Amino acid sequence: LERRKSAEALGEIGDERGVLPLIDALNDSSTTVQYVAAKSLGMLADKRAVDPLISLTKSEDKWVRLGAAHALGLIGDKKAVDAILPLLTDTHHDLRVHAAWALGKLMDARAIESLKPLLNDPKEDVRTEAKAALVMLGVK
Repeated sequence: LERRKSAEALGEIGDERGVLPLIDALNDSSTTVQYVAAKSLGMLADKRAVDPLISLTKSEDKWVRLGAAHALGLIGDKKAVDAILPLLTDTHHDLRVHAAWALGKLMDARAIESLKPLLNDPKEDVRTEAKAALVMLGVK
C-alpha cells in the first residue's frame, strides 16, 4: 500500500526527480505498483521512461499492459508504436481501447492499417476509440 501510494504521489507532484524512482517501481513485485508507476510516468511525460514502459507492454498482467500503453501515449514518443500495435488484438477490450487511444496520440501512420479492423470490434468503446484515432491520423 505504501509503495503504491508513493508511486501515485510522485506522478501527482509532477517533479522530474520522481522519474527514476518510478522507473524502478516498474519492476516492483506488485502489479498494482507497476500499474500506478506506469500511470505516474505518463503524467510526468519524461522520455527516459519510454524503453522501460515498452517492456511492460509484454507483461502478463492486463492492467500493467494498459498502464504502459496509456503512459506511452501521453509521453508521445513514436518509438512506442511497434510495442503498442499488438495490444490492438488483446482479448481485453479495455486494453484495445487504450491501445487505440495511445496510437491516435502518437500520430504515426504506421498504425492506420492495424486500427481499421477495430472499426468492426464487438465492443462499442473500442470502435469509438479506433475511429477517433483514425481521425487523428487523418483518415476519414
